[in-house]
Amino acid sequence: MRRKTLVLATGNEGKIRELSSLLRDLPLRILTSRDFPEVPAPKEVGETFFDNAFLKARHWALATGHLALADDSGIEVDALGGAPGVRSARYAGPEATDEDNIRRLLEEMKGVPRENRTARFRCVIIVYHPSGRWIKAEGVWEGLIAEEPRGNQGFGYDPVFLPVEFDFTRTVAELSPETKNRFSHRGRALAALREMLPEFLRGL
Repeated sequence: MRRKTLVLATGNEGKIRELSSLLRDLPLRILTSRDFPEVPAPKEVGETFFDNAFLKARHWALATGHLALADDSGIEVDALGGAPGVRSARYAGPEATDEDNIRRLLEEMKGVPRENRTARFRCVIIVYHPSGRWIKAEGVWEGLIAEEPRGNQGFGYDPVFLPVEFDFTRTVAELSPETKNRFSHRGRALAALREMLPEFLRGL
């Protein structure tokens, strides 16, 4: 299969590391949106993870003339009615840091008992070709919200998410990158995507 260029539609270093690692053995030349400084990033105005992933993938594919991969992901907390959800990255405000978002989340979860701290990470990935063809994959990772941050791996809400696979005893930020990739919402979405990609690429 002829090697194609794939643009990762993100400037987030954590996502770039994870996506590049998970895609490394595919016949793809990986670039990121940072390789196209002249192209402005689109506004993420969608109401769902799919909306935002689709508009980002389509924008970067049409702007660069290459395949583009975009994901939109976030954390859904049952006690908060599914929030932060699609607004996870901006939960504490438009310029919020990961620490700001975690602080707000923990403040809103103060006093919530362990059995009601259920949550999940959700990820939707779109690969879009400039011809208009595209494919979609989704992954979900179930767990609980910790009462305080722990660990220094990962990014985003990783320090306060206790995944079910480890009996809720370790946060994602306490896992190695390899372990996280094996279980994570993004890893699961990419595993599903990898099943579709060879046929999709052959048809382009």
